Amino acid sequence: MSTFIQLHLLTSYPPANLNRDDLGRPKTARMGGVDRLRVSSQSLKRTWRTSELFEDALVGHVGTRTKRLGTEVYEALTGAGIAKKKSLEWARAIANVFGKIQKSGTEIEQLAHLSPEERQGVDELVATLIQEQRAPTEDELKLLRKNPHAADIGLFGRMLAAHPAFNVEAACQVAHAITVHPVAVEDDYFTAVDDLNFGEEDMGAGHIGETGFAAGLFYSYVCINRDQLIDNLSGDVELADKAIAALTEAAVKVSPKGKQNSFGSRAYASYVLVEKGRQQPRSLSVAFLKPVYGQDQAGTAIKALEGQRESFEKVYGPCAEGHYVLNAVAGEGSLDELKAFLVQN
Repeated sequence: MSTFIQLHLLTSYPPANLNRDDLGRPKTARMGGVDRLRVSSQSLKRTWRTSELFEDALVGHVGTRTKRLGTEVYEALTGAGIAKKKSLEWARAIANVFGKIQKSGTEIEQLAHLSPEERQGVDELVATLIQEQRAPTEDELKLLRKNPHAADIGLFGRMLAAHPAFNVEAACQVAHAITVHPVAVEDDYFTAVDDLNFGEEDMGAGHIGETGFAAGLFYSYVCINRDQLIDNLSGDVELADKAIAALTEAAVKVSPKGKQNSFGSRAYASYVLVEKGRQQPRSLSVAFLKPVYGQDQAGTAIKALEGQRESFEKVYGPCAEGHYVLNAVAGEGSLDELKAFLVQN
Protein backbone atom coordinates (compact mmCIF):
# COMPACT_ATOMS: atom_id res chain seq x y z
CA MET A 1 0.00 0.00 0.00
CA SER A 2 1.23 3.49 -0.88
CA THR A 3 1.81 6.31 1.55
CA PHE A 4 -1.12 8.71 1.44
CA ILE A 5 -1.20 12.29 2.66
CA GLN A 6 -4.70 13.57 3.32
CA LEU A 7 -5.56 17.22 3.86
CA HIS A 8 -8.82 18.29 5.49
CA LEU A 9 -9.36 22.06 5.45
CA LEU A 10 -11.99 24.44 6.78
CA THR A 11 -11.81 27.86 5.13
CA SER A 12 -14.21 30.73 5.70
CA TYR A 13 -15.00 33.24 2.96
CA PRO A 14 -16.92 36.50 3.35
CA PRO A 15 -19.47 37.48 0.65
CA ALA A 16 -17.90 36.31 -2.61
CA ASN A 17 -18.41 34.70 -6.00
CA LEU A 18 -15.43 32.34 -5.99
CA ASN A 19 -16.40 29.98 -8.80
CA ARG A 20 -19.13 30.86 -11.31
CA ASP A 21 -21.53 28.70 -13.33
CA ASP A 22 -22.62 29.36 -16.92
CA LEU A 23 -24.95 32.13 -15.71
CA GLY A 24 -22.25 33.87 -13.69
CA ARG A 25 -23.70 32.81 -10.33
CA PRO A 26 -21.79 30.95 -7.59
CA LYS A 27 -21.71 27.19 -8.13
CA THR A 28 -23.79 25.11 -5.74
CA ALA A 29 -24.42 21.49 -4.76
CA ARG A 30 -27.19 19.82 -2.79
CA MET A 31 -25.99 17.70 0.13
CA GLY A 32 -27.73 16.55 3.28
CA GLY A 33 -31.03 17.87 1.97
CA VAL A 34 -29.87 21.49 1.69
CA ASP A 35 -28.15 23.68 -0.88
CA ARG A 36 -24.44 24.40 -0.34
CA LEU A 37 -21.94 26.66 -2.06
CA ARG A 38 -19.39 24.75 -4.13
CA VAL A 39 -15.96 25.43 -5.60
CA SER A 40 -15.05 22.89 -8.26
CA SER A 41 -11.91 20.80 -8.03
CA GLN A 42 -10.85 22.14 -11.44
CA SER A 43 -11.00 25.70 -10.10
CA LEU A 44 -9.03 24.79 -6.98
CA LYS A 45 -6.31 22.91 -8.86
CA ARG A 46 -5.77 25.72 -11.35
CA THR A 47 -5.76 28.30 -8.55
CA TRP A 48 -3.06 26.43 -6.64
CA ARG A 49 -1.01 25.33 -9.67
CA THR A 50 -0.76 28.83 -11.16
CA SER A 51 -0.23 30.68 -7.86
CA GLU A 52 3.02 32.59 -7.34
CA LEU A 53 3.53 30.65 -4.13
CA PHE A 54 3.50 27.29 -5.97
CA GLU A 55 5.57 28.52 -8.91
CA ASP A 56 8.18 30.22 -6.71
CA ALA A 57 8.62 27.07 -4.62
CA LEU A 58 9.12 24.91 -7.74
CA VAL A 59 11.02 27.13 -10.14
CA GLY A 60 11.99 25.15 -13.23
CA HIS A 61 9.62 22.31 -12.40
CA VAL A 62 6.21 23.70 -13.39
CA GLY A 63 4.68 22.86 -16.76
CA THR A 64 2.55 24.86 -19.20
CA ARG A 65 -0.98 24.00 -20.33
CA THR A 66 -1.77 25.51 -23.71
CA LYS A 67 -3.43 25.07 -27.09
CA ARG A 68 -1.21 27.77 -28.57
CA LEU A 69 2.08 25.91 -28.86
CA GLY A 70 1.85 25.69 -32.66
CA THR A 71 0.95 29.37 -32.90
CA GLU A 72 4.01 30.37 -30.88
CA VAL A 73 6.24 28.16 -33.03
CA TYR A 74 4.73 29.63 -36.20
CA GLU A 75 5.29 33.17 -34.99
CA ALA A 76 8.90 32.38 -34.04
CA LEU A 77 9.58 30.89 -37.48
CA THR A 78 7.98 33.68 -39.50
CA GLY A 79 9.61 36.25 -37.24
CA ALA A 80 12.99 34.77 -38.19
CA GLY A 81 12.24 35.10 -41.90
CA ILE A 82 11.01 31.57 -42.71
CA ALA A 83 8.37 31.60 -45.46
CA LYS A 84 4.79 31.48 -44.13
CA LYS A 85 3.93 28.24 -45.97
CA LYS A 86 6.96 26.43 -44.54
CA SER A 87 6.43 27.95 -41.10
CA LEU A 88 2.84 26.70 -41.05
CA GLU A 89 3.86 23.20 -42.11
CA TRP A 90 6.69 22.94 -39.59
CA ALA A 91 4.68 24.47 -36.74
CA ARG A 92 1.80 22.05 -37.33
CA ALA A 93 4.23 19.11 -37.33
CA ILE A 94 5.71 20.16 -33.99
CA ALA A 95 2.39 20.94 -32.30
CA ASN A 96 0.89 17.69 -33.56
CA VAL A 97 3.30 15.81 -31.29
CA PHE A 98 1.36 17.08 -28.26
CA GLY A 99 -2.20 16.76 -29.57
CA LYS A 100 -4.43 16.72 -32.62
CA ILE A 101 -4.19 19.93 -34.62
CA GLN A 102 -7.28 21.81 -35.77
CA LYS A 103 -8.08 21.35 -39.48
CA SER A 104 -6.77 24.79 -40.29
CA GLY A 105 -4.32 26.92 -38.38
CA THR A 106 -1.84 25.93 -35.71
CA GLU A 107 -3.83 25.47 -32.50
CA ILE A 108 -4.12 22.10 -30.76
CA GLU A 109 -7.73 20.96 -30.30
CA GLN A 110 -7.28 20.31 -26.59
CA LEU A 111 -5.06 21.82 -23.92
CA ALA A 112 -1.66 20.12 -23.90
CA HIS A 113 0.41 20.02 -20.71
CA LEU A 114 4.10 20.44 -21.52
CA SER A 115 6.90 19.92 -19.03
CA PRO A 116 9.78 22.42 -18.88
CA GLU A 117 12.16 19.96 -20.58
CA GLU A 118 9.63 19.33 -23.37
CA ARG A 119 9.18 23.06 -23.87
CA GLN A 120 12.95 23.49 -23.94
CA GLY A 121 13.16 20.74 -26.57
CA VAL A 122 10.65 22.58 -28.73
CA ASP A 123 12.55 25.86 -28.41
CA GLU A 124 15.87 24.19 -29.28
CA LEU A 125 14.31 22.47 -32.32
CA VAL A 126 12.84 25.75 -33.57
CA ALA A 127 16.24 27.42 -33.22
CA THR A 128 17.84 24.58 -35.22
CA LEU A 129 15.24 24.82 -38.01
CA ILE A 130 15.79 28.57 -38.28
CA GLN A 131 19.55 28.19 -38.36
CA GLU A 132 19.56 25.32 -40.88
CA GLN A 133 16.53 26.50 -42.91
CA ARG A 134 14.92 23.06 -43.07
CA ALA A 135 11.96 20.98 -41.91
CA PRO A 136 12.13 18.86 -38.73
CA THR A 137 13.06 15.20 -39.07
CA GLU A 138 11.04 12.31 -37.64
CA ASP A 139 13.63 11.73 -34.91
CA GLU A 140 13.65 15.42 -33.99
CA LEU A 141 9.89 15.30 -33.47
CA LYS A 142 10.28 12.80 -30.63
CA LEU A 143 9.79 15.60 -28.14
CA LEU A 144 7.67 13.88 -25.50
CA ARG A 145 9.31 12.78 -22.27
CA LYS A 146 8.14 9.95 -20.05
CA ASN A 147 7.73 10.92 -16.36
CA PRO A 148 8.91 14.50 -16.88
CA HIS A 149 10.26 16.56 -13.98
CA ALA A 150 7.18 18.79 -13.80
CA ALA A 151 5.66 18.86 -10.32
CA ASP A 152 2.21 19.89 -11.52
CA ILE A 153 2.09 17.10 -14.11
CA GLY A 154 3.24 14.64 -11.46
CA LEU A 155 0.53 15.80 -9.08
CA PHE A 156 -2.41 16.26 -11.44
CA GLY A 157 -1.44 13.97 -14.31
CA ARG A 158 -1.93 14.38 -18.03
CA MET A 159 -3.55 12.44 -20.85
CA LEU A 160 -2.24 12.28 -24.41
CA ALA A 161 -4.76 10.28 -26.42
CA ALA A 162 -2.45 9.89 -29.40
CA HIS A 163 0.57 8.92 -27.27
CA PRO A 164 -0.70 6.93 -24.25
CA ALA A 165 2.81 5.78 -23.37
CA PHE A 166 3.49 9.33 -22.19
CA ASN A 167 0.35 9.65 -20.06
CA VAL A 168 0.92 10.43 -16.37
CA GLU A 169 -1.40 9.02 -13.70
CA ALA A 170 -2.40 11.78 -11.28
CA ALA A 171 -0.91 11.38 -7.80
CA CYS A 172 -3.31 13.90 -6.27
CA GLN A 173 -7.08 13.87 -6.00
CA VAL A 174 -8.97 17.06 -5.10
CA ALA A 175 -12.61 17.06 -4.00
CA HIS A 176 -15.06 19.84 -4.76
CA ALA A 177 -15.12 22.18 -1.78
CA ILE A 178 -18.58 22.60 -0.20
CA THR A 179 -19.94 24.72 2.62
CA VAL A 180 -20.64 22.93 5.88
CA HIS A 181 -23.94 24.79 6.20
CA PRO A 182 -26.92 25.73 4.00
CA VAL A 183 -26.50 28.75 1.75
CA ALA A 184 -28.92 30.97 -0.17
CA VAL A 185 -27.26 32.79 -3.07
CA GLU A 186 -28.08 36.49 -2.98
CA ASP A 187 -28.01 39.14 -5.71
CA ASP A 188 -25.92 42.30 -5.56
CA TYR A 189 -27.61 45.05 -7.57
CA PHE A 190 -25.07 47.73 -8.39
CA THR A 191 -24.72 50.91 -10.41
CA ALA A 192 -21.82 52.91 -11.80
CA VAL A 193 -21.93 56.67 -12.25
CA ASP A 194 -20.31 58.52 -15.15
CA ASP A 195 -17.54 60.72 -13.72
CA LEU A 196 -18.29 63.40 -16.35
CA ASN A 197 -21.90 63.90 -15.26
CA PHE A 198 -22.17 67.57 -14.36
CA GLY A 199 -25.76 68.70 -14.43
CA GLU A 200 -29.13 67.49 -13.25
CA GLU A 201 -29.93 66.38 -16.78
CA ASP A 202 -27.02 63.92 -16.53
CA MET A 203 -28.01 62.45 -13.16
CA GLY A 204 -28.48 58.70 -12.98
CA ALA A 205 -26.44 55.58 -13.47
CA GLY A 206 -24.10 55.14 -16.38
CA HIS A 207 -24.27 51.39 -15.88
CA ILE A 208 -26.57 49.00 -14.00
CA GLY A 209 -25.83 45.36 -13.25
CA GLU A 210 -26.20 42.54 -10.78
CA THR A 211 -24.08 39.64 -9.63
CA GLY A 212 -24.68 36.67 -7.37
CA PHE A 213 -22.78 36.16 -4.13
CA ALA A 214 -22.81 34.26 -0.85
CA ALA A 215 -20.60 33.71 2.20
CA GLY A 216 -19.59 30.34 3.60
CA LEU A 217 -17.32 28.07 5.59
CA PHE A 218 -15.97 25.44 3.18
CA TYR A 219 -14.73 21.91 3.79
CA SER A 220 -12.00 20.88 1.33
CA TYR A 221 -10.34 17.48 0.93
CA VAL A 222 -7.10 16.61 -0.86
CA CYS A 223 -5.45 13.19 -1.09
CA ILE A 224 -1.88 12.75 -2.33
CA ASN A 225 -0.32 9.39 -3.15
CA ARG A 226 3.31 10.15 -2.28
CA ASP A 227 4.72 6.95 -3.79
CA GLN A 228 2.87 7.57 -7.06
CA LEU A 229 4.19 11.12 -7.14
CA ILE A 230 7.77 9.92 -6.65
CA ASP A 231 7.30 7.44 -9.52
CA ASN A 232 5.80 10.18 -11.70
CA LEU A 233 8.89 12.31 -11.08
CA SER A 234 11.31 9.51 -12.02
CA GLY A 235 12.20 8.71 -8.43
CA ASP A 236 13.09 12.27 -7.39
CA VAL A 237 12.09 12.14 -3.70
CA GLU A 238 13.31 15.67 -2.94
CA LEU A 239 11.21 17.19 -5.74
CA ALA A 240 8.19 15.13 -4.70
CA ASP A 241 8.38 16.41 -1.12
CA LYS A 242 8.86 19.99 -2.33
CA ALA A 243 5.78 19.60 -4.52
CA ILE A 244 3.71 18.26 -1.61
CA ALA A 245 4.80 21.11 0.65
CA ALA A 246 4.12 23.72 -2.04
CA LEU A 247 0.68 22.30 -2.84
CA THR A 248 -0.22 22.14 0.85
CA GLU A 249 0.80 25.75 1.48
CA ALA A 250 -1.10 26.89 -1.62
CA ALA A 251 -4.21 25.00 -0.49
CA VAL A 252 -3.99 26.65 2.93
CA LYS A 253 -3.27 30.19 1.72
CA VAL A 254 -4.40 30.78 -1.86
CA SER A 255 -8.02 31.66 -2.68
CA PRO A 256 -9.90 31.14 -5.97
CA LYS A 257 -9.68 34.22 -8.17
CA GLY A 258 -13.36 34.58 -9.09
CA LYS A 259 -14.54 38.20 -8.68
CA GLN A 260 -11.59 39.01 -6.39
CA ASN A 261 -11.57 42.68 -7.40
CA SER A 262 -15.25 43.03 -6.49
CA PHE A 263 -15.21 41.10 -3.21
CA GLY A 264 -11.61 40.94 -1.94
CA SER A 265 -12.32 37.37 -0.85
CA ARG A 266 -8.82 36.29 0.17
CA ALA A 267 -8.70 33.83 3.05
CA TYR A 268 -6.38 31.47 4.90
CA ALA A 269 -7.66 28.13 6.17
CA SER A 270 -9.05 28.36 9.69
CA TYR A 271 -8.36 24.69 10.40
CA VAL A 272 -6.12 22.08 8.78
CA LEU A 273 -5.94 18.39 9.63
CA VAL A 274 -3.16 16.45 7.89
CA GLU A 275 -3.11 12.65 8.04
CA LYS A 276 -0.23 10.52 6.79
CA GLY A 277 -0.23 6.74 6.53
CA ARG A 278 -0.51 3.63 4.40
CA GLN A 279 -4.16 2.85 5.07
CA GLN A 280 -6.97 3.30 2.55
CA PRO A 281 -7.80 7.03 2.50
CA ARG A 282 -11.28 8.50 3.09
CA SER A 283 -12.88 11.93 3.06
CA LEU A 284 -14.51 13.32 6.20
CA SER A 285 -17.27 15.13 4.29
CA VAL A 286 -19.84 12.87 5.95
CA ALA A 287 -19.27 14.96 9.08
CA PHE A 288 -21.35 17.66 7.41
CA LEU A 289 -24.27 15.64 6.08
CA LYS A 290 -26.06 17.26 8.98
CA PRO A 291 -25.64 20.98 8.24
CA VAL A 292 -23.86 23.17 10.75
CA TYR A 293 -25.98 25.89 12.32
CA GLY A 294 -25.44 28.56 14.96
CA GLN A 295 -23.20 31.53 15.53
CA ASP A 296 -20.02 29.52 16.20
CA GLN A 297 -19.88 27.74 12.86
CA ALA A 298 -16.10 27.32 12.89
CA GLY A 299 -16.03 25.78 16.36
CA THR A 300 -18.99 23.51 15.63
CA ALA A 301 -17.50 22.41 12.29
CA ILE A 302 -14.14 21.57 13.91
CA LYS A 303 -15.89 19.46 16.55
CA ALA A 304 -17.93 17.67 13.88
CA LEU A 305 -14.83 16.97 11.78
CA GLU A 306 -12.77 15.66 14.68
CA GLY A 307 -15.72 13.68 16.01
CA GLN A 308 -16.25 11.96 12.66
CA ARG A 309 -12.56 11.08 12.46
CA GLU A 310 -12.75 9.48 15.93
CA SER A 311 -15.90 7.57 14.96
CA PHE A 312 -14.28 6.20 11.80
CA GLU A 313 -11.25 5.09 13.80
CA LYS A 314 -13.42 3.30 16.37
CA VAL A 315 -15.14 1.34 13.61
CA TYR A 316 -12.34 0.80 11.07
CA GLY A 317 -9.16 1.42 13.05
CA PRO A 318 -6.63 4.21 12.47
CA CYS A 319 -6.49 5.69 8.97
CA ALA A 320 -2.98 7.05 9.46
CA GLU A 321 0.21 6.44 11.40
CA GLY A 322 0.37 10.12 12.25
CA HIS A 323 -1.54 13.38 12.00
CA TYR A 324 -1.01 17.07 12.58
CA VAL A 325 -3.55 19.79 13.39
CA LEU A 326 -3.26 23.50 12.66
CA ASN A 327 -6.10 25.40 14.34
CA ALA A 328 -5.98 29.11 13.54
CA VAL A 329 -9.26 29.67 15.41
CA ALA A 330 -7.61 28.63 18.67
CA GLY A 331 -4.10 29.77 17.65
CA GLU A 332 -2.66 26.24 17.80
CA GLY A 333 0.01 24.76 15.55
CA SER A 334 2.06 26.45 12.84
CA LEU A 335 2.53 26.18 9.09
CA ASP A 336 6.26 25.50 9.51
CA GLU A 337 5.53 22.56 11.82
CA LEU A 338 2.89 21.28 9.41
CA LYS A 339 5.34 21.35 6.48
CA ALA A 340 7.99 19.61 8.60
CA PHE A 341 5.44 16.89 9.45
CA LEU A 342 4.82 16.29 5.75
CA VAL A 343 8.40 15.15 5.10
CA GLN A 344 8.92 13.11 8.28
CA ASN A 345 9.43 9.40 7.66
